Amino acid sequence: MSPANNPSAAVDVNSVSLAAPRHFTHAHSGPVSADRYGFGTLAIHAGAAPDPATGAVIPPLSLSTTFKQRAVGDFVYEYSRSDNPNRSNLEAAIAALEHAKHGFAFSSGSATTATILNTLQPGSHVISVNDVYGGTHRYLTKVAGSLGIETSFVDLEDVENLRDVVRENTRLVWIETPTNPTLRLVDIAAVSSIAHEIGLFVAVDNTFLSPYFQTPLDLGADIVVHSATKYLNGHSDVVMGVAATNNDALASKIRFLQNAIGAVPSPFDCYQAQRGVKTLHLRMRQHAINAQRVAEYLEASSLVDSVIYPGLKSHPQHSLAKQQMRGFGGMVSFRIKGDTHTADRFLQRTHLFTLAESLGGVESLAELPARMTHAGLAPEERNELGITENLIRLSVGVEDADDLIADIAQALESAVSEN
Repeated sequence: MSPANNPSAAVDVNSVSLAAPRHFTHAHSGPVSADRYGFGTLAIHAGAAPDPATGAVIPPLSLSTTFKQRAVGDFVYEYSRSDNPNRSNLEAAIAALEHAKHGFAFSSGSATTATILNTLQPGSHVISVNDVYGGTHRYLTKVAGSLGIETSFVDLEDVENLRDVVRENTRLVWIETPTNPTLRLVDIAAVSSIAHEIGLFVAVDNTFLSPYFQTPLDLGADIVVHSATKYLNGHSDVVMGVAATNNDALASKIRFLQNAIGAVPSPFDCYQAQRGVKTLHLRMRQHAINAQRVAEYLEASSLVDSVIYPGLKSHPQHSLAKQQMRGFGGMVSFRIKGDTHTADRFLQRTHLFTLAESLGGVESLAELPARMTHAGLAPEERNELGITENLIRLSVGVEDADDLIADIAQALESAVSEN
């Protein structure tokens, strides 16, 4: 019987050991080892062995919903919700890149979050970083409560704050780093150390950096999640989420829920996302190069009040960024000199930065978090987090940096001149 269909595979998250080995194995991954090869080699080859039936160098798209069994209960694949060749391949690649034993793909980042939280028992308590993605905040405050899960939102720039909110029923610490959209950092190793001392799991949303720039499991986290819609796919044409872990028992629980809840991606989306992953290392390098140049330009501009980018020495956690990250990513936030109307004018007058939500694609995007991605937060919550009416978030793409800076320059001049 497939583990995904086996109810006995479900385990109580409270009984799962936190200790886990750090190596990569996957039933469909072929001979590629995460211990042996560099990131770019893994991105291209992990989960991408040539098709044994035809010799096709690129594994084919498998749209079949069901699969022939050799005998009753004797099969590799059974039913496409439970598993599918393209999803297995993508999950193997994600596991390899995150230095994990187990990878999982879901129909969206929100579905990933929901599935992870479903590993908790009713009556559980979650501690979340306060500056969290709007969709995660919405799920934790509007949905998780109906499942009997309560959440406390905490400023984790000082990791000792964690101890102050732990309860007897606390089970999970949920963090993003960098956070969205104010790019605050959380010390993953320090949080993991405290959490494990208390007996808690740590989940890290690694969407903003991708495994190319940060591998949370290496820093002590138990679960890493992504909206694969963003950098992993990288072309703004797939909605998907992924997760990875090294904990066998926890992986068994997630695999069971993945099948039982059924929030799985289509084979075509998996095929597309794995194609995107193959160039992740190349794209992330250019995203970071361009973002650094854009951030430095903005910081020098008299038309900007402040700039937030971990790669700037002015970032209050620049030292932590250098410590736990291998690069600073492609996200830049800044406060334009003026008010929400000034920000509105800027966003309408860029030519290369498209006014749109989401991030992580090859094209550059810009948005106003207070009225777009984080509009669901109460005004006082936004102000407390620094999500002001003039805070603009840029997803810096891989176009020519000179062109991006010129586009920002003309939009800034035009928008601020009308203050």
